Amino acid sequence: MKDFLRLWLRSRLPAIGLFLLCCAVFALVFRLYGLPLGAVGYPALICAVLWLIFALFRFRRALRKHRILSALTAALTEDMLPEADMPEDGDYRRILALLQEARLAREAEARRKTADMTEYYTLWAHQIKTPLAAMRLTLQNEDSPLSRRLTAELGRVDRYVEMVLAYLRLDASATDYVLREYDLDPILRAAVKKFSGEFIDRRLALDLQPTGLRVLTDEKWLSFVLEQLLSNALKYTPSGKIRIYAEEPAALCIADTGIGIAPEDLPRIFEPGFTGLNGRTDKRASGLGLYLCRRVCRNLGHGISAESEPGRGTVLRLDLSRKPLQAE
Repeated sequence: MKDFLRLWLRSRLPAIGLFLLCCAVFALVFRLYGLPLGAVGYPALICAVLWLIFALFRFRRALRKHRILSALTAALTEDMLPEADMPEDGDYRRILALLQEARLAREAEARRKTADMTEYYTLWAHQIKTPLAAMRLTLQNEDSPLSRRLTAELGRVDRYVEMVLAYLRLDASATDYVLREYDLDPILRAAVKKFSGEFIDRRLALDLQPTGLRVLTDEKWLSFVLEQLLSNALKYTPSGKIRIYAEEPAALCIADTGIGIAPEDLPRIFEPGFTGLNGRTDKRASGLGLYLCRRVCRNLGHGISAESEPGRGTVLRLDLSRKPLQAE
């Protein structure tokens, strides 16, 4: 309000200055002809009072127009503008209409480019799965430290591909969520089984305790979250064990004895692209895994949180209790 009043008065300074100049000219002329200055002062005072009343009326109209314009959103249309009461208002309307058309054209072009990019990367992700599956089949006939290591690396590549697909699908208009009640233990065992070779090759202990939980979720997307969390736990646990257990009332915990997370990094680990101190040490970190997990959990109505202590490990906790779903 104060800022608008200051700007409005500044815009009226030329008119005020012209009025004062005219009064000064009249006063000078009356002075030169020896006429009483009161003959100028009284009319000038009356005109000033009349101008002040008119100015207050114009200020109220300008303030109302300012509030209407300030309340407009990005979905600006010409019909939302105040009525034009000055010739330049019509010019402004035409300029805004042109700007609106240009904005809509840019948005349409951006949507088209995004759709093309999404289609390309989706096709790429599906095509890359074929050679990955072929390499995995080839390695199935061998059981050696090298084959297990290569299988683990293939699994890591496969998870990166799934991350790409998940990232593309999150903002899709029709993401394929199928919500049902599932027993958590079979889903959990299937996710852990994918990392069995890596557990064996790295001699890491696994303490998988039955949860007995029955949860409302989407099996495919929950499996994606579990695999990402297990992958992170394995990546940052050079020795020791990974423990998977349930907490009341319906929480799944994945605890490791790894390097842990620095206290200053912990509040930001679910941000997109954030890798922190551990990510700078491990150049393979993308900073997208936990971000995607949080997005998926939010869509499924699950909660996700982390506790950690450097040098002693990390606990990632999935709250699988039923919550209102949030569509993105």
